[in-house]
Amino acid sequence: MSIISRLPRNDHTNAWNTILPHRTPHAALAKVIKADWLVIGAGYAGLAAARQLAHNRPDDSIALVEAGVCGENASGRNSGFIIDLPHTTSSNLDQLEGSQSYLRLARAATAVLEKNVHDFNIQCDWSRDGKYHAAVTPAGSQAMLEPYAAELTALNEPFEWVEKDALATKLGTTHFHRALYTPGCVLMNPAALTRGLADTLPENVLIFENSPVTAMDYSHCVRAATQGGSITAPRMILAANGFSEQFGYCKNTFVHLALCASLTRPLTLAEQAAFGVDQPWGLTPANGFGGITMRYTNDRRILIRQDIKVAMGQAFKAQKTDAIGRNHKALMNARFPKLSNVEFENSWVGYVCMSRNGAPKFGEVSPNIWMAACQNGIGVTKGTISGMLVADKACGVVNPLINDMETLGAPTQLPPHPLVEVGARATIGWEVWKNRAEA
Repeated sequence: MSIISRLPRNDHTNAWNTILPHRTPHAALAKVIKADWLVIGAGYAGLAAARQLAHNRPDDSIALVEAGVCGENASGRNSGFIIDLPHTTSSNLDQLEGSQSYLRLARAATAVLEKNVHDFNIQCDWSRDGKYHAAVTPAGSQAMLEPYAAELTALNEPFEWVEKDALATKLGTTHFHRALYTPGCVLMNPAALTRGLADTLPENVLIFENSPVTAMDYSHCVRAATQGGSITAPRMILAANGFSEQFGYCKNTFVHLALCASLTRPLTLAEQAAFGVDQPWGLTPANGFGGITMRYTNDRRILIRQDIKVAMGQAFKAQKTDAIGRNHKALMNARFPKLSNVEFENSWVGYVCMSRNGAPKFGEVSPNIWMAACQNGIGVTKGTISGMLVADKACGVVNPLINDMETLGAPTQLPPHPLVEVGARATIGWEVWKNRAEA
């Protein structure tokens, strides 16, 4: 029996969730049960794995356990981008084969999510608005946007250059020098999407929320104990992302980062008129360390995500979140001075699991135990497709996308823990300082 000592914490700050109507979570596990499959973690990977298992094995029983509440977990705390393209700028056109694999995976995930949204009428502000990938300076455009444009050209992917004046009209700010607009990105409310996926699972999936696993026994089948009960199953899919280390797998493999975001109240009609922007938009920075992710949402709110912290224990102090909100307000005022009276409703932190080489953990890790984790900051598409494909792999289903997934490689080992934390902080600090002009 192994004890799970580090559990997710819900600080109830996630504005994506708090702006939604009240939802009653599924009941916590309160008895001893048996199932044919156990899935741990109800983020994008776990929800997709459970749904795909139900499709592949309609006569099997699937138990899905979530430590917290769907929509409050990490999957509900991202910025709400469903990104269909390689997310990093690269000038190495020799890596196009890997980019094509990523495109197939991301678009398959997007198509499945879109079908679920439409089939089950999931109200999550799903909108194919595309996104702007923007640079603040001419140097940033030359160093990061132009190589990315070359990659998109080689991939035969559509894009449009939007220059400073036209960009200011689109975004309502003159802060940015230039952007690449790509049409395939979907914008949505991630908490609403996660909730909707959890509440529309097939009948042979039993989902338990507020049921953190506190102990695991692998001696006979798999037995997961919670405070109120336990689940025994012959097969398991582990989709606990950064918390997977607690289950005996991927020790000393993941770096945990805290990404900080804030969301305003809706703009009034007068503020919308002053802002002068008619359409919602999403923007990702040319440099992910120094830059700022922003959105103007369908319900006329502004989101700012900026500041990356190393958080190996996946915990963040409330007073630090308050300070982040103040910093974000200063950033917003500088970019949108006409909206200086608009306040944030909440600031929050979402945790991202990264590997040293940018590879996910995917596949069988022990007999009858499979894993889908470490999405490296692209959790919506990578989590969804890895969950689906690991379920196919576990069921022996032939799916050509499994090969695309496996070509992404496996995470490499990290140095000992103290060195990892010091090194990660130094690396991020250097990247932020080096790219400070792109803030």
